[in-house]
Amino acid sequence: MITFTNVTKIYNSNVGLENASVTIEKGDFVFLVGPSGAGKSTFIKLILKEIDADSGSIVVDGKEVTTMSNREIPELRRKIGIVFQDFRLLPRKTVYENVAFAMEILHRSKRQIRKKVPQVLSLVGISDKADKYPDELSAGEQQRVAIARAIINNPTVLIADEPTGNLDPDMAAEIMDLLDQINMTGTTIVMVTHAKDIVDRMQKRVVAIESGHIVRDELGQYGYEEENGIREEVFDDE
Repeated sequence: MITFTNVTKIYNSNVGLENASVTIEKGDFVFLVGPSGAGKSTFIKLILKEIDADSGSIVVDGKEVTTMSNREIPELRRKIGIVFQDFRLLPRKTVYENVAFAMEILHRSKRQIRKKVPQVLSLVGISDKADKYPDELSAGEQQRVAIARAIINNPTVLIADEPTGNLDPDMAAEIMDLLDQINMTGTTIVMVTHAKDIVDRMQKRVVAIESGHIVRDELGQYGYEEENGIREEVFDDE
């Protein structure tokens, strides 16, 4: 589904990624972890072709991204849903309209929209909020809307960039259960997070990046914790 082979991206004198290789298979649920500035955002931007690699190969859903023309980029991005920490909902549109908008920009028919939007709102558990506006919702409900919008066009990959960062622990747990449910339908999920408790609870695949290098790729725990500015490695028992 997603394959990085010897990928390097340098910003002036700063390393974004260096000689990074990893394969994410269809249906995987992968946590992308590491300290701030480690290269996580670079990894995501390269998948979306928001930036170009200096060298190496990136394949997404069978397509080589590094040599992709500008005309091909919209097709690539239609296969990828994105959920952000800050929701990024349209404030003057209702829940229904926010989700429908993602179909409208792809010129789906009104009939398709009327059929699909209620189904997805039901899936994420907010059918009763369809006529509400974002400012009438809790943070957790807003994130459910954002997830509905991200999956409405059946992406093969869902990228979640710190999706629980603005949520309290109970809401965060609910959102993670929802993402797990979506993953079980076959959607590949790549989630960037600093939430050690969530990673440890979920026990999914963890890809750790430090200073632009992939330093760990295994099932289990977050991998390290910091106390008084000193980082200690933590490894799963598996």
